[in-house]
Amino acid sequence: MTHTREPTGSTQTSHRPPALHGGGVLISFAPWIIFDVIAGPSTWKLAAFTALVASVVLSLPDLRHGTAKILNVAAIVFFGVIWILGFVLDRHDLIWLETYAQVLSNGVLAVVALASLLTVPFTEQYARESVPRELWSSPGFHRTNWVLTAVWAAVFLITAVLGLIAVHTTGAGDWLNWVIPIILLVLAIKFTKWYPAYVRGRGSRAG
Repeated sequence: MTHTREPTGSTQTSHRPPALHGGGVLISFAPWIIFDVIAGPSTWKLAAFTALVASVVLSLPDLRHGTAKILNVAAIVFFGVIWILGFVLDRHDLIWLETYAQVLSNGVLAVVALASLLTVPFTEQYARESVPRELWSSPGFHRTNWVLTAVWAAVFLITAVLGLIAVHTTGAGDWLNWVIPIILLVLAIKFTKWYPAYVRGRGSRAG
């Protein structure tokens, strides 16, 4: 009978399937969720400022270590620009921003997530906080986070499209802006927790 032993060296450890600590990813979504919840025709500037403050606070621990996560950087830039535009543009020029604020926020998230697939999937930055350094360059680690990031990108893109449809339709705003997006968010969260465990289980069976 072959007994399974815990890995003791970097060579053995490199064969372990990767894991993802999902809490950090979900926390980084907080500024975007805050903006979507608060933003409205008369409250979007307050929403942008609140989300900006939340983004800066979330970035402080990383900045102290000389690092930055793409999701937090994107949030600071996006909400900072939105907040500043509220003061430099005339009321007439802000109508489009009031109308499409939530669509823009979800669209930016989708673009950031998709762009990260070309370099480092954004979920990988959070996974590194709970995964040994020797696994960071492994194909399995990168592939797992590529899949997770692609799923989140799809959720953001679908939510942006639903919001755009809601702007130009009547009678289905609650479903398009809230019900369906929340369902998609819950499913993505569950997938983020389930998929790495599935990969680990599959790797254990293969080994």
